[in-house]
Amino acid sequence: MIWRLSAAAAAGPGRTSIVAADGRVVADAVRLTLDSAARRQGLLGLDALPESAALVVVPTQGIHTFGMRFAIDVVFVDRGGRILRICPNVPPRRLRWALRAAAAVELSAGRADRAGLRVGQALSLVVSPA
Repeated sequence: MIWRLSAAAAAGPGRTSIVAADGRVVADAVRLTLDSAARRQGLLGLDALPESAALVVVPTQGIHTFGMRFAIDVVFVDRGGRILRICPNVPPRRLRWALRAAAAVELSAGRADRAGLRVGQALSLVVSPA
């Protein structure tokens, strides 16, 4: 559901958030990478990722942090938005993957733990009206 909704969320007006199944907001400033240029750019050039922000890389089964200046949490989800793997505090110049993943959610380092995310939980993209 989350990853099928991605194109609509990117195209439509409003603010996109990532919400856990229990209603907790994981990130409320979400950027989606729906084409190869956006995926190549990713978080490059940033000095930090704000606590409330996330980058959703879709489709992908793996990410890298080469060229980045800060650590991130990476949450891999399947097509239904279920968390498959959480990679906390991934430093620059690393690779991470999950072979059954449909997308990767990149969060500020430590955010996955602070949000109480666990493998098996479901995440959804929610588009709020502008």
